[in-house]
Amino acid sequence: MSIEELEVIAQAMVAPGKGIIAIDESNATIKKRFDSVKIESTEENRRAYREMLLTAPKLSEHISGAILYDETIRQSTKAGVPFTKVMLDNGILPGIKVDKGAQALAGFPGELITEGLDGLRDRLAEYARLGAKFAKWRAVITIGEDMPSGTCIEANCHALARYAALCQEAGIVPMVEPEILMDGDHDIEVCYDVTEATLRSLFGSLYEQNVMLEGTILKASMVISGKSCPEQASVDEVAEATVRCLKSSVPTLLPGIVFLSGGQSDEQSTAHLNAMNQMGPHPWPLSFSYGRAMQSAALKLWSKDLVKNFAEAQKIVSSRAKENGLAALGQWHKAAKAA
Repeated sequence: MSIEELEVIAQAMVAPGKGIIAIDESNATIKKRFDSVKIESTEENRRAYREMLLTAPKLSEHISGAILYDETIRQSTKAGVPFTKVMLDNGILPGIKVDKGAQALAGFPGELITEGLDGLRDRLAEYARLGAKFAKWRAVITIGEDMPSGTCIEANCHALARYAALCQEAGIVPMVEPEILMDGDHDIEVCYDVTEATLRSLFGSLYEQNVMLEGTILKASMVISGKSCPEQASVDEVAEATVRCLKSSVPTLLPGIVFLSGGQSDEQSTAHLNAMNQMGPHPWPLSFSYGRAMQSAALKLWSKDLVKNFAEAQKIVSSRAKENGLAALGQWHKAAKAA
């Protein structure tokens, strides 16, 4: 696939008023989500849940793509239609999570390195055959005492760049995700400094590995106060700091930036995105790639009756997609949530 074709896919991922839904939880993670609402994590329940999300009416009006997990990209609807076909027929790009998760970084207690480069070339070739148009790799950066170390940032950014180069070789758009965790009592200034250092390291690594930015999407965390910080930054402060940080560290050549919700509430994540877009225009589209912030309310309702509440849960998913789609345009209003 040429860089022009990758560019077309990347631009479609951040089309005006559209974003990504992340439904790429590993089986261990989805089990935790299911346990919290007392659903048994069987393969059939996981399949039914993902079908509920992916077949929500009018989803493609505000969702450009969905990140899937290895199990999910191989599954089909109850009627036997592969999820990837349902998505592509409805104008939603299939994506795939390809990292193998974060493990302890040897020599650096408390810090993490994401694994999964071994065998990745072959896995990407298979995912391309299964219909994947883009992929995701998540690095995890923890803020704490004497953390993050420069070594942790560099090691994770190098891995993100190797992954991105392999994706482009396979004709898949890489979504690079260096998540700065919200856990901790750090203030917004500390988050700003760590985010800026991480993004500068990331784009340096991408350049060194000959990754073509025109065919790459950044999945970024917002510059925000740590969860335990006694002074929580306001919506406008988060929006201003995040945009300033991105402008100082992200090349304008990039087709777009999507944000992770990272433990924010549904409304917070939408309000922050909306405030950023009201400050525009920006050098790149700012959109969303939300998981929990798109699903949590729907999951709660669906869990009460997996059959009877299927359609009602889908309405919630579509409504959340619409709200975030409006926020990606700076047109969301708290009082008048999506009907």
